[in-house]
Amino acid sequence: MHSLIRKIRTALRPLRIRQLRWARRWNDWRDHVHFAKHQSLTPLSVRLHRHQSLLLRKLGHTDPQLQHNKIVNLSLAIPPLHGLLIRPGETLSIWSRVGQPTAKKGYLDGVQLSQGRVIVGVGGGLCQLANLIHWMALHTPLDLVERHHHSFDPFPDEGRVLPFGSGASLFYNYIDLRFRNPTNQNLQLLIWLSDTHLCGEIRADHLPPLAYHILEQDHHFEEQGDDLYRCNTIWQRQVDRQNGQTVATRQLYHNRSRVMY
Repeated sequence: MHSLIRKIRTALRPLRIRQLRWARRWNDWRDHVHFAKHQSLTPLSVRLHRHQSLLLRKLGHTDPQLQHNKIVNLSLAIPPLHGLLIRPGETLSIWSRVGQPTAKKGYLDGVQLSQGRVIVGVGGGLCQLANLIHWMALHTPLDLVERHHHSFDPFPDEGRVLPFGSGASLFYNYIDLRFRNPTNQNLQLLIWLSDTHLCGEIRADHLPPLAYHILEQDHHFEEQGDDLYRCNTIWQRQVDRQNGQTVATRQLYHNRSRVMY
């Protein structure tokens, strides 16, 4: 019986995906979302945050070739994002800029995470792009509109730099990463590839009054029956740049993910 149900769900999944994609387009049209779409390769005056992440990483027992394919996929996704200006009131959306990653556009098979499983799919690896943008944006005045995170921890740490659970997942077009600019100045996203890293900056016209710091707390593993879960909390601390005083501290995420390794 369970096998039959799984087969039915698998058969219906493409239809469900199409439904969710059309629903996303309709909702964006209905809500009059103003997406950031203008680009300038001239950097704005002030750098708010910079980060980079290693391109070639060991991910469990996955085929290393998929890591090289990921670099190709990133090189295709970066151009519509590099230099993107997020003007006051505009929303940064990865999918509104990148579009659907398809083989026809040159995207290759890469690692994807889906429904608790590690799979191979066209355009895989773009989550690294979302992770980078998400981490940088948390250090700026941008307001988080949409972010998704996997409910499982698929791979053991291999050179981890950022806190566990601080990433973001993507699946065209209804699982997106979106930030809105609530300020009265332009912000700018810069993304590029070096020989070894995916690199990025978020810049602004001028320095905002607050600085933003991201902290991890209460990182631990806990057992539930035969399963092991990895847990932590992610916090943002806002500091007045003039006097160095903490203005606010707020919890962004409480993570509890099933360990799969």
